[in-house]
Amino acid sequence: MIVILGLVILAVAAIAGVDAVLGNGGHGHALTNGFSMLGYHVTGSTGTLFLYGIVVGAVAMLGLGLLLGGARRTSRRGSAARRGLRQSRRETATVGRDRDDLLSQRETARADTASTLGDGAADSSPVSPDAQQAAVPQQVPAAQPADPAAQPTADVPAEEPASAQ
Repeated sequence: MIVILGLVILAVAAIAGVDAVLGNGGHGHALTNGFSMLGYHVTGSTGTLFLYGIVVGAVAMLGLGLLLGGARRTSRRGSAARRGLRQSRRETATVGRDRDDLLSQRETARADTASTLGDGAADSSPVSPDAQQAAVPQQVPAAQPADPAAQPTADVPAEEPASAQ
């Protein structure tokens, strides 16, 4: 509805402009004093001057329309970017919460396993005793080499040579 109203007003303005230019022509409507604009000396009738005004107004409206259209497009891009950023932050927060939940579940499972294995209590889970024993790390004594020279020694700083006196 607003678009139709705008078109009607534009058509009425165009008809009024054409009528004003054609009605103010001839010697009776001549400009008494000429003037110059941007280095161009304007002479003629008041109708010609009105026509110049219409052209300048149309060019100004075109420029204003381009300016507002560009601003609206930039605004839409900015709002879309902000919307995408909010969505990304929500997804990041959700993934972070999921990660924290998984970490706490893992820690709980480790604590339960450690307490079950440490207490020596019977496990009610359907895991076989062989699998439980495999889960516990076995401590195997390190083999000692037969040759004492092959055994590792502690890092001891070398003594300084005796100074010649």
